[in-house]
Amino acid sequence: MTDLESSDNLIQRYLGVQQEVNTLAQAHNRQVKLLAVSKKHTCKSIEAVFAQGQRAFGENYVQEGTDKVNALSHLDIEWHFIGPIQSNKSRSVAEHFAWVHTIDREKIAQRLNDQRPESLPPLNVLIQVNISDQDSKSGVDLTQVDALANTIAQLPHLSLRGLMCIPAPQDDAQLKKEFLAMHQAYKNLQASHPSVDTLSMGMSGDLSLAIECGSNLVRIGTAIFGQRT
Repeated sequence: MTDLESSDNLIQRYLGVQQEVNTLAQAHNRQVKLLAVSKKHTCKSIEAVFAQGQRAFGENYVQEGTDKVNALSHLDIEWHFIGPIQSNKSRSVAEHFAWVHTIDREKIAQRLNDQRPESLPPLNVLIQVNISDQDSKSGVDLTQVDALANTIAQLPHLSLRGLMCIPAPQDDAQLKKEFLAMHQAYKNLQASHPSVDTLSMGMSGDLSLAIECGSNLVRIGTAIFGQRT
């Protein structure tokens, strides 16, 4: 396959995903933001998707993500960090990204707040919920959301925007149950924090069900960029 053919395939996949998201959003009378997850993919691929109108891109790894932010600084990209954050890497995240989806403890929230440059607007943050109660996954229990949200709300360099989850692989009935629980938690959070407007839920394999259950931001990687090599 030539580079041109590969680029054409990428663009067709992206346009197909964007159309699917738009159709689902219209069906549920809601705006849904598409986050293109570009981890392990090249700057060239990001530029090709950007040229089609995509502006929000997600990265999982701090070094790879910051390298891309710097390399593509000439483009008006909204960068989202969607991977786990280690304390020793928090400064780089605070300095380079516009959004963080993976706040799961007060310590990280405090560090990001303290390390956010004064010259930048507040860092938009989502609380990660471990909705499937997986030992291997980061995130807080639903019962811990309010306490962490109240802490974040007091930090001037952070803006609390909502919730994020990565559910375990499972049958649709259980997945729907967990997605609906997330949506209820999101509505509860909105009632006490007016800045909350984002429920980050749904990936390539479950975006339709996620949007049906209330998601307004889906994180799509493979369906756009193909399998990572």
